[in-house]
Amino acid sequence: MQIPLLIWILHFTNLTRGLDRTKILRHRRSSSGSKLCPAGCASCSALNGCLSCKPRLFFHLELDGMRQRGTCLSSCPRGHYGMRSPHINTCTRCKEDCSFCFSENFCTRCHPGHFLFQGKCESSCPNGLTPNTALRECTECTMGCEVCVRRNVCVRCRADLYFLHGQCHLTCPSGSEPDVQLMQCIPQVHCEVGEWTEWGPCIRKRSMRAYRRGEVTRTRQVLRSPSVYGEPCPHVSETRRCIIKKRQSPSRL
Repeated sequence: MQIPLLIWILHFTNLTRGLDRTKILRHRRSSSGSKLCPAGCASCSALNGCLSCKPRLFFHLELDGMRQRGTCLSSCPRGHYGMRSPHINTCTRCKEDCSFCFSENFCTRCHPGHFLFQGKCESSCPNGLTPNTALRECTECTMGCEVCVRRNVCVRCRADLYFLHGQCHLTCPSGSEPDVQLMQCIPQVHCEVGEWTEWGPCIRKRSMRAYRRGEVTRTRQVLRSPSVYGEPCPHVSETRRCIIKKRQSPSRL
């Protein structure tokens, strides 16, 4: 009975040594394989690059010709934002009109042709804001302006303000006056008149008691009518007293 027991113990010892050798070989293979992975990868393959990342790194798929390869990054590239989860941290692409973003619903910079407003990329800015093509964002118009093409160039004012040369005014400046229907400051126009005409003939009026007394008149035309708040026109006709000359009878031949 002692010989079979000894044989069994030797067999068990050899089997245990074989298992230990297998573990050692596997560990060596895995160690040599991990050394071939790019930096940051926890596991990888020669065909697909990184398959998983080390803690706190983001897994990102990038194009390599017609194939996608995995990479592990400390921060996500342009046009992507980092999304963390207990299992894997990934880089997710921003929305189509957004070039930089903080999350899926919060953009920080837009593509050309779009303007940033409250974390979103819009094709046009709301009232009171103007599109800034350099910053690609909606910036505030000047005080009292509802729609503007640039910060200091307004195209539509608040309802209680008057518009003049791209600006909004509570009262119209000197040289202009308010048009309450259009809510605009229009140029103030003063009256202009022409030169006096020659004095007319001396005409006797019935109200005059003196037989040979009369009046002569001269006039001038209005060349430009005044606006509501412009300087009014002066009088355009004058009269003065005159003496009617006695008619001479025609001489006889």
